[in-house]
Amino acid sequence: MSGHSKWQTTRHRRLAGEVNDPEYARFYEEAEAEQRLGQLVYDRRVALGLSQAELAERAGMTQPQVSRLETGGGNITVASLRRLAAALNADLAIGFTPHQAA
Repeated sequence: MSGHSKWQTTRHRRLAGEVNDPEYARFYEEAEAEQRLGQLVYDRRVALGLSQAELAERAGMTQPQVSRLETGGGNITVASLRRLAAALNADLAIGFTPHQAA
């Protein structure tokens, strides 16, 4: 099941009040993060006026890889993220945000 499919299924079940399983919550969180990353790549690519094929060439990727990434699918390595950031004329910032105390 792709990240997007997991997210859709979990979202549907969550909206229906059926999700209490921690595994579903984990799938939802992962899919949500993948969707956010995909949206960031899409927004930057469009702002630069690049096609998916042009971005793929710049980043040493294939157009289908860029497409999957933009739709929230697939795993990507840190090395690939670095190449993608360079291709997008952007800096890559990776960090951890501490959880809020209850």
